[in-house]
Amino acid sequence: MSPLPSPDVTANMAGSVDAVVVMGVAGCGKTSVGEELARRLGWPFLEGDSFHPPENIAKMSAGIPLQDEDRWGWLDTIAAHIALAGEAKAPIVVSCSALKRRYRERLSAGGTRVLFVHLDGSRDIIHARMALRAGHFMPTALLDSQFAALEPLGAGEFGIVCDIDASPAEIAARVSSQIAPAA
Repeated sequence: MSPLPSPDVTANMAGSVDAVVVMGVAGCGKTSVGEELARRLGWPFLEGDSFHPPENIAKMSAGIPLQDEDRWGWLDTIAAHIALAGEAKAPIVVSCSALKRRYRERLSAGGTRVLFVHLDGSRDIIHARMALRAGHFMPTALLDSQFAALEPLGAGEFGIVCDIDASPAEIAARVSSQIAPAA
């Protein structure tokens, strides 16, 4: 197991956050880590996939990758939940692929302080995980399109990168130890 990388892409991570978005390609463990992180923090958890409109689910189920125009409404719905949580001073944890920087900018618009936790792993490991899960609409055939769309966290983004070689509980423990809710 490798250690959690330095917690900061841009600034001191210690401090308040309004929301945590657990991000990454399909099959990286967003839901498992997000649920555990929310439990540890005592915050509500929102499963980003539950906000996809039926058209998006149908496309992905058919092996058709989503395009930006397919994602905007979905991202806006999640962003609205994040903004409401920020206004209410009731932080939340959300799972959302947030593959591109412009998606992350959209999710963190509105004055909320959103920490992005990028779950990073090799294509082979993630493919093997996806092949084992049952009942999910995202087929393994779309994994390459997810990696192709992924823009890793970059300069100026508030986030951390976590290798998925640790268990969800271990990743959540490391991340939760560095988070303080918004004051």
